Order: sequence, then structure tokens, then C-alpha cells
Amino acid sequence: MSLIPARLTTTSLVLLAACGPAPTPELEEATVPEPLELPPLPAPVANNAVASVATAAGTVAFSFLGLDASKTSGGITSAAYRLEAGADSWSEIEPVPGPPRLAATAQAVSGRVYVFGGYTVASDGAERSVPEVYAYDLRSGEWTRTTSIPVPVDDAVSGVWRDSLIFLVSGWHDTDNESHVQIYDPANDEWRQGTPIPGPPVFGHTGGIVGNSLVYVDGVRVDTDPRRFTLERSSWLGRIDPLDPTTIAWERIADHPGPPVYRGAAVGVHGRIVFAGGSDNPYNYNGVGYDGRPSEPTGTAFAWDSATESWTMLEAPAIATMDHRGLVRVGGRLYTIGGMTAGQRVTAAVVPLPDP
Repeated sequence: MSLIPARLTTTSLVLLAACGPAPTPELEEATVPEPLELPPLPAPVANNAVASVATAAGTVAFSFLGLDASKTSGGITSAAYRLEAGADSWSEIEPVPGPPRLAATAQAVSGRVYVFGGYTVASDGAERSVPEVYAYDLRSGEWTRTTSIPVPVDDAVSGVWRDSLIFLVSGWHDTDNESHVQIYDPANDEWRQGTPIPGPPVFGHTGGIVGNSLVYVDGVRVDTDPRRFTLERSSWLGRIDPLDPTTIAWERIADHPGPPVYRGAAVGVHGRIVFAGGSDNPYNYNGVGYDGRPSEPTGTAFAWDSATESWTMLEAPAIATMDHRGLVRVGGRLYTIGGMTAGQRVTAAVVPLPDP
């Protein structure tokens, strides 16, 4: 987000819940052992949407869109990369349709990866939130446009519930943050509105879903008089009603350990939502803070345990990174893909988290 003028700039759901235990998430299905070290991307990229899909042959990882090493509006890319299980390099695949953009988010359901929103930056600096949603089919390698986001958002938190519905939580829309929780049903290619967040609307927050728990932390709120972007230090738990997933009981929970997080990475896995990376100084897409100071990654990692409903500090990754859209799981390991390292350097590195 920048401070330029443009941005001062349900019946099927009940049946699903009544069918018994939740389907096993695709990320739990891989049966082939996979290496712990993964190759770097073909080119450095930050603020890229990422996802992984486990298959019988192993996990396939993806990176979509983002910002190249120039950190300029001309460096926003439509490039997409795919890493097959056991491969020693990434393959460039058909670019994501639509305009080049950053701050999109991606999630996988039933053999397709969905890429949501993001924002464009014009040559004059004007920014626009993108409504388009595109689905990539793993088998055919083809892109399909699906129903657009009702309220286009970027820098939103996303997560998959019961391997069936994709939630988009808050985020930025053209000129301000939105409090919406927008729920996409891939099976029917339709959207529903969930219970809005009760806290300040934010962008660049970090979170995920595990079981019926949706957790997000921090992000940037918009203050007025004077108008400014301020890092919001707060953590929120939403309890998703399994009989009506559009109903979410929200509550503020204890702050997570460590410094506040802007544009970190997270994913729900094995009863926990794991968080890693990010910065404690919110910044524009070039890595320079809204306060004029260059931002740096904090290098921390922590997790929310859904059984105990408590926070745990984790061992930090070997390389501190920021400017992420999510964590991916390959085999038994979690990774950040791309992002920025110290000195706002855009990286191609795929960085593993230490074993939790």
C-alpha cells in the first residue's frame, strides 16, 4: 500500500457439515518421502502468492505473481512457477491471466489452485485492487477464470476450511481496508459473506485455518485525522460454525509472542497454525516503511495450538525474510518461497522452517 492519492491513497453447506468428519486435507495425502532442501526459484520474487498440493507422487509447489528485484512498478510480474516432487529446479508455467499484480493470495482445493485478487500499480503510481479469480488445473496445466471476488481485496488473509471452502479475511480495497469475510465455494463457483471481523479492518495481516479455528494477527489499520497507516498489534480467533460456515464467533485472544507482524507467512497444519517471517515496520511494496525508514525482517516464528488455544514460540528460520503471502508444506517441512531478506533484497530462496 502506498500513501499516494489512489490509496490515501446455504443448504449445501449444512449437508457438507452433516456428512461426518471433515475430509482429509490434500496436504496430508502425500505418500512419497521428499527432500528437506528445495531449489531456489528461477528468479527473485517478493509478495508472491504461494501454494502446495500433495498428490500420490509427492507434493507440487507453486509461486504466482509478485515483484521482481527492481522493486518498481515495472517489476510487477505475472510469472508462475511449478516445482514437481523431487525435481531439482522449478518450471515456468503459463503466466497467471489478467494484469501483473502483487499481494494476491492462493489456496488449493481438489486438484486446483485458486489465485485471488492482488493489486496493480500504474506508471503514475495509482493502485487498483483486482477482482479476478483464476483456477489452475494441475492435470491439464490450464487456467480458468472463476467468479470474481464480490469486494475485490488484496493483502488479505486466506485459508481453506475442511478442504472445501476458501476464506478471504479483511484486506485492502482500492482506498481503504474492508472488514468482510468472503467465502468462496469452489464446487459451486459461488461466494458467500461470513461474519465480518469485529476488530479494525487491516491489510498485510497474517493467518490461517486449522479445524474450525480461523486465526489472524496484526496487519495495518488506517487511522484518520491525520490519515496514516499504523501497525495494529492484536490477535483474533474466529470459531467457524460447522453447520453454517458463514457464521463465525470472533474473539480477541492474547497477543502472539515476539514483535508484531506485517506481511508474514502462515499455514494451518497438524492442529496448529504456524507463523513465520514478516517485519515489525509496515512498508510500501519497495520495502521502505511508511515512516520513511527501510524495513527489515524480524526472523521470528511462532504457532497457535488449537487444542490448548495458546501460543508457542518456535525456532527461527536460518534466513530472516518478509513480504510473504503464505507458508507451504512439502513433505514434512514448512517453507517460505521468495520474499525479501535483510536490506530489502528480493530473494529467490526457498527457506525451510526448523522442525517444530
